[in-house]
Amino acid sequence: MASCELRDGRIVGDYMRPYIIAEVNSSHNGNMDVAKQMIIAAKEAGCDCVKFQSWSAKSLYSKTYYKQNPIAKRFVDKFAMSPEQLKELAEYCRSYGIEFSSTPYSEEEVDFLVDIRAPFIKISSMELNNPGFLRYIARKGVPVVLSTGMGDMDEIEKAVKVIEEEGNRQIILLHCVSIYPAEETTINLNNIVGLREKFPDYPIGFSDHTLGDVVAVAATALGAAVIEKHLTLDKSKIGMDNQMAMEPADLKLLCDKCRMTQLAMGVKERVVLPKEYEQRNNMRRSIVATRDLAVGDIIQAEDLYAKRPGTGLAPELIPSLIGRKIVNAVEADTLINENDYI
Repeated sequence: MASCELRDGRIVGDYMRPYIIAEVNSSHNGNMDVAKQMIIAAKEAGCDCVKFQSWSAKSLYSKTYYKQNPIAKRFVDKFAMSPEQLKELAEYCRSYGIEFSSTPYSEEEVDFLVDIRAPFIKISSMELNNPGFLRYIARKGVPVVLSTGMGDMDEIEKAVKVIEEEGNRQIILLHCVSIYPAEETTINLNNIVGLREKFPDYPIGFSDHTLGDVVAVAATALGAAVIEKHLTLDKSKIGMDNQMAMEPADLKLLCDKCRMTQLAMGVKERVVLPKEYEQRNNMRRSIVATRDLAVGDIIQAEDLYAKRPGTGLAPELIPSLIGRKIVNAVEADTLINENDYI
């Protein structure tokens, strides 16, 4: 099974305990107090990491876009977090025992994440066809989590190759459908299997943009190494991705279900548990006589049947008893023992 060691020493791998990331994006609306409340909520829900977005008005959109969408710059300026704020949030995360990471949109933002020792750098789906930026991130030599939304397999392969060419093989791939929200019928979770076959050396996870927790739980059953889910404190409020994000109580249920699912998947090898061996005596059948058998009787097929408990001779021995002579009388509807015949 493929695995990857994050900078905090955590091993993330296929079929292992899923590493669950609470994606905050801009659901904090630029409010530090709200952002800190979301960190606490993610920790209490059972997440391993809180992920923010390291964008600014300068790094997110071009002047061309802002000319066409004048209100957008005010919106981005309001919701963006400065490096100083993100550093404060990273320290706040660590004080609560949860990891901090972010998605960078510029080289300076990449450097920032490396400097604060984020456990990994998340690469957005939109960067799949941006080899220059991929190379810059790859050269940092830190683990990368690469989302694959909007990308065909050829684009994903090229992106992975670019990262590998820089000597970085600390890669985790996330299956992703970049629709917000995404319908369950569009998800094609078996892409997790397909990506694992195409990239056997790298763990495969899932970035979930559906409503609810069903798809995330199913992804865990397929061995997803990472589950990423959007978090909000109140999805009734207007905001980027807020309506498809999950509130804290529901996120806790998702974490619990994913972890329980991973435990329930167990191993491929067939294992009979000690308590199951104990149950054999109660639940399996043993050979019984269908009539009173006297000393000297020759056992016929119609003289034998099988009933509980399983403490006697197994039913699979019935053919070997036919034609044997009874040496100890056996009462009808009672177990036949080895010393009752020769």
